[in-house]
Amino acid sequence: MISARSIGNAVRDVLPRLACTLRPDVEAALKNALASEPSARGRRVIEMLLENAATASSARVPVCQDTGTVWVWVELGADEPAPPGIAAEVDEAVREACRAGLLRASVAKDALLDRSNTQDDTPALVDVTWREGAGATVHVMLKGGGSDNASALEMLPPSAGEAGVVDAVLRAVEAKGASACPPLVIGVGVGGTFDTVAKLSKRALLTPLDAPTPDPSVRGLQERLLGAVNASGIGPAGLGGRTTALGIRVLTAPCHIAALPVAVNLGCCAMRTASIEVSGA
Repeated sequence: MISARSIGNAVRDVLPRLACTLRPDVEAALKNALASEPSARGRRVIEMLLENAATASSARVPVCQDTGTVWVWVELGADEPAPPGIAAEVDEAVREACRAGLLRASVAKDALLDRSNTQDDTPALVDVTWREGAGATVHVMLKGGGSDNASALEMLPPSAGEAGVVDAVLRAVEAKGASACPPLVIGVGVGGTFDTVAKLSKRALLTPLDAPTPDPSVRGLQERLLGAVNASGIGPAGLGGRTTALGIRVLTAPCHIAALPVAVNLGCCAMRTASIEVSGA
């Protein structure tokens, strides 16, 4: 049986490493972009990002000063009962990791009524869902404010179709992409409802850029979106070039017959996520 403590321990163990290292697929994508970026200024930006990542990893310091808010998505196996106290255990793990790893505290007590800092990066943002099988998968993301602020959600009419989805993604990138620290990793959610499509787009960011997309329709859409985004000319650090995004991942879901929800969650060049498998005691 999965315990709340085992979930908290997974978060506790991964956070210090997560803050100081890029995801391997993102680092590999940056190296590939360095070889293909036509802009000299863009290449120099990518070189600096890679140098920064190497320094952060070797010195065990955060790859970005904005270590973000902590988002934790727990996928429990359908055979597992939901353990009580998950949120409290995750918050304690975040509190300890924030202090031990000297991570920047970035959470306000209340978005409107009390903007004072909680001083320990809690509360974390925790989602719990179920999947087939046993055990649990604990997904952890450090999400910086600049990239999250640049995200967008639109409720399109079904008649907008794929062209409307592409336009929505481009509008989001062109409006605020330069402020989200490109080269970007872009998560796109299509479907669900107003409250679920945003989570879908954030979950899309968890998919490694080098992992194959099995559905050819989705794979084609991702390729068309990436081509359109990189034709924008925003480029690395917003200074011009072809590498505005390193990759785009799309997740789709059922929706109401009168709806076409679209959410765009921008991930910055310091893409920090991890997925940990947890087994029962």
